[in-house]
Amino acid sequence: MTDTSSLTKTFDVNGSIVALVTPMLADGQIDWAALEALLEWHLASGTAAIGAVGTTGESATLTVPEHCEVISFCAQWSKGRIPILAGTGANSTQEAIELSLAAADAGADACLSVTPYYNKPTQAGMIAHFRAIADAVSIPQVLYNVPGRTSVDLTNDSALVLFEHPRICAIKDATGDVARGVDLIRRAPKLINVYSGDDPTAAQLILQGGAGNISVTANVIPQTMAQLCRAALAGNANEVAAIGERIAGLNKALFWESNPIPVKWALTYLGRIGAGIRLPLTPLSEQYQAGLTAALDACKENS
Repeated sequence: MTDTSSLTKTFDVNGSIVALVTPMLADGQIDWAALEALLEWHLASGTAAIGAVGTTGESATLTVPEHCEVISFCAQWSKGRIPILAGTGANSTQEAIELSLAAADAGADACLSVTPYYNKPTQAGMIAHFRAIADAVSIPQVLYNVPGRTSVDLTNDSALVLFEHPRICAIKDATGDVARGVDLIRRAPKLINVYSGDDPTAAQLILQGGAGNISVTANVIPQTMAQLCRAALAGNANEVAAIGERIAGLNKALFWESNPIPVKWALTYLGRIGAGIRLPLTPLSEQYQAGLTAALDACKENS
């Protein structure tokens, strides 16, 4: 076990963190030129950090070498200009450790580690899982709780136990339950950041002490999402309400089918990426395309 007694929690990012798609060519191969263009766009748009190879980045269908290569590509591109939050979760603790070690070696700033899906571990099992990863890896760890996709739910009490580890610095709460997130904010140590992972409710959580939003919607309107998070962090409830009303339809449309199907289609419509997506995911069903187009047009940004 690694001695963590002298370590501090150092991933302190506030604002809009994009849960970045992994752009692909028509044959499903990674489009590295499009990935670099997306990274440059986010840097210019005020995105606070890049979330690489999470659920939105199709981590489930990238090979392990591809997964590591995308993280490395993002870190090498960044050269410290913008923090890289590497998705390294797995339902095998050893695999999660190996991915996290690779992310650390590649120069990522922190790891985002999802609760183990499908296995359905107990609370004790999840605590042991995340502690084992944090013991093994030298960079900060961000927990990720998304019970709607994993079928397991890390309770606030379990998260508080994990926050005692000097390398576990934050949590992405994708439950969409603002009251639950606020409870965690109020009970967690000051060094802990609580991020939303639910675009429709993110600003409300930030207004009540959340550190930011790890966002799907930021893929398509990065300037607007950065502005929304800045307003919420400043406590400007009127601006938050105005922006929230304008983008509510887009937040909903981006989840008409399983993420990242709609957001990848949206980026293709915007001319940012090609149409590649990996099975078992398929392109957005035709019945949703006109509605998503209208939602995008209603939120159009200048760049």
